[in-house]
Amino acid sequence: MTALRRAGVHADLSAVTAEEPHPLVFATVSGAHLYGFPSRDSDVDLRGAHLLPAADLVGLREPEETRTAMRDADGTELDLVTHDLRKFVRLLLRRNGYVLEQLLSPLVVRTGETHRELASHAPGVLTSHHAHHYRGFATTQWRLFGRTGELKPLLYTYRALLTGIHLLRSGRVEAHLPTLHGEVAEAPGRLPELIAAKEAAEHGVAEAGLDTEAVRSEVEHLHTALDAAQAATRLPGQPSAGAALHDLLVRVRLG
Repeated sequence: MTALRRAGVHADLSAVTAEEPHPLVFATVSGAHLYGFPSRDSDVDLRGAHLLPAADLVGLREPEETRTAMRDADGTELDLVTHDLRKFVRLLLRRNGYVLEQLLSPLVVRTGETHRELASHAPGVLTSHHAHHYRGFATTQWRLFGRTGELKPLLYTYRALLTGIHLLRSGRVEAHLPTLHGEVAEAPGRLPELIAAKEAAEHGVAEAGLDTEAVRSEVEHLHTALDAAQAATRLPGQPSAGAALHDLLVRVRLG
């Protein structure tokens, strides 16, 4: 709970996760709280994996592999999304950076042995192609910033590119923007002031004095650094953990 409070999550989320109809393999906090730039009015993005009974997967009815719900926890708006473990593992193997960050998030609300075992296989799902995820996400957020002028998509742009660069260089997943600012040499110096401005309002706009051309140049420079990191990375082209994750899924489902 201490890590959650340090990240700005003060609501008790355990009661919310206890209401889920299927056993939760894990639940962690993602989004702006994980990325290190929540606003005072930010909702909490709770993500994870649940376990459907085997009967739900072998009958005629389509299983509910993804559950979404908006909840209230002590006055805090909570956005809850969980995938059945099979879907979650498939997403992991498809180089999906979102679920990878959720799996390894230090902001843990619900955990257990299966979560820990699943996380132990994370090195085996890392590939050079994770660059595509972070490049694509950054491009989408940059376009959104161009339309709205809001700080949130601008910070998401920086965060995605820096996470991708860091991952391809180090083989480690780091989603926390203030940490990335200190660990990635190309991180722009303006990040701390942008993070501080974002704290005031979830949908606050960039100040009139923001040098958008300089920002554009920084983003282009980070894209170039991501391309270079992908070209030089020691990460493999294909995941190696597929067989082990298959065995884990079968064992957990039937056990």
